Amino acid sequence: MNPTSLTNETLDQLSSWLIHSAIAVYLLAFLAHCAEWTFGSRGRIAQLSAQAATEAPAARTTAASRTGTGAATAVLPRPATSQKTRDTPAQPATGGPGGADADGRSDLLGRIGISLTALAFLLHLASVLTRAWSVARPPWGNMYEFSTAFALAATGAYLGLLAARKPVRWLGLPVTFSVLLTLGLAVTVLYVDDAQLVPALHSYWLWIHVSAAIISGGVFHTAAVATGLYLFRDRWERAAAEGMEPGRLAALAQRLPSAATLDKLSYRLNALVFPLWTFAIIAGAVWAEAAWGRYWGWDPKETWAFITWVAYAAYLHARATAGWKGRRAAILGLGAFAAFVFNYYGVNIFITGLHSYAGV
Repeated sequence: MNPTSLTNETLDQLSSWLIHSAIAVYLLAFLAHCAEWTFGSRGRIAQLSAQAATEAPAARTTAASRTGTGAATAVLPRPATSQKTRDTPAQPATGGPGGADADGRSDLLGRIGISLTALAFLLHLASVLTRAWSVARPPWGNMYEFSTAFALAATGAYLGLLAARKPVRWLGLPVTFSVLLTLGLAVTVLYVDDAQLVPALHSYWLWIHVSAAIISGGVFHTAAVATGLYLFRDRWERAAAEGMEPGRLAALAQRLPSAATLDKLSYRLNALVFPLWTFAIIAGAVWAEAAWGRYWGWDPKETWAFITWVAYAAYLHARATAGWKGRRAAILGLGAFAAFVFNYYGVNIFITGLHSYAGV
């Protein structure tokens, strides 16, 4: 047996063991974040219930004093609501994940979740690097490898925000959940044995073009999570401003940052990484000219990459010039990320083109 083949086989097995270990630790991190939200929600619900129980007798006493003996025809005045009050968004609760008023138990669970996420990230990174060592090339030559690298970038974007001391611990639950879905799909459906690349991929542009696309996708993913949470929080704020009864998920919505904060975060992340996505498309065109003799041929992958670029450009342009903020911009941003996801899964699996070499 060739010693090199034996070494590559061993490294491939090690990479597989590391990615499965990372999935297990991601699952523990997800459960820790679930427990943090659960205990925090219970604490918040208990606090609201106690407040309501305290205020109800006082309200009844006040009503009785206003409608005392001899005043049976008196009509209670409607609580006055100023225009400023109606226009002021509901304030975020400070007892959410990472909030200043979070109780000790939920705060400890959140810290455990972050620590486990960081450990899973290291195992994940080791798996990607071991795969690269095993195949002696960039570890994103097929859909399995790209998926694991994309999930790594998504986790890295979240941990990077935490390292920059941004109060985004509330992102831990949705990020670990989506990473688990991505890796679960990668190891069960998309996995393929390591193999040599097709001739078109034997280029240093594989390092440049695909790595830029992976990093862009990871940041776009984090921005999309923030956008989805913005829509959830904004719906609750609108209902609260109109005096509607809170829904079953009101306690969760109250523990998120304000809708304006979530909207600003998603916009900044998209604006931050959009130049890198632009560079990824330009680098792909340069690579296409070297590999196929033309810069652009409207291949399905190229077409959807351009559609994704246009969607994000329209989102940023609308925010900067038309003053689009809120739900319209959020829907446009989610549509852009949906185009990115379809460009990866839909085009690679269901559409045949020059890029149909990713393997499943």
